[in-house]
Amino acid sequence: MLKVGLTGGIGSGKTTVAEIFVSYGVPVLDADTLAHQLTTTGQPAVKKIACCLGDGVLQADGSLNRRKVRELIFANPEKKQQLEAILHPLVYDKMQKQLAQLNAPYCILSIPLLIETHKIDFVDRILVVDCPEFMQLARVQQRSQLTQAQATAMMASQVSRARRLEIAHDILDNSKQTASLLEPIAKLHTFYLQLSST
Repeated sequence: MLKVGLTGGIGSGKTTVAEIFVSYGVPVLDADTLAHQLTTTGQPAVKKIACCLGDGVLQADGSLNRRKVRELIFANPEKKQQLEAILHPLVYDKMQKQLAQLNAPYCILSIPLLIETHKIDFVDRILVVDCPEFMQLARVQQRSQLTQAQATAMMASQVSRARRLEIAHDILDNSKQTASLLEPIAKLHTFYLQLSST
């Protein structure tokens, strides 16, 4: 099965692109969704995260205070690395297990930090969703109710736009309306089906 790694900077529109592929019946495995599942109340990772970041990241019911976690890790790069060392292996392991159960010509693996986690070899092909950085900033601020400084810090923690474009096999321009993605994704779908059969 052909594995297409879908990636892009924060606020670039990866979720929108993934949803369009889903509409074609393509299986999509999402690293963010898996990370969320792995950090729900009672999951072993939650205890490890609390040990790493301090009990202040837990709410009264034992669930993670995700906003607090986000604030902590973007203020402290060392804590961010510790959190990633806990979560990333778990996410890739869970994704690998889900992959083993799929039966399709190709699948989309939505992995925002594909390059940052040095997992390029985990996929056969890299699809980058791209838009100008000022658009990313505006989208992230609007979506997550962040200040410009917080959104900028999040963007700065990811690899550069230039680096993403450099390693991309395929690029989707998401600087216009969502409707403008439909035709290029339709072409990519046909192309990936052809690739998977050869």
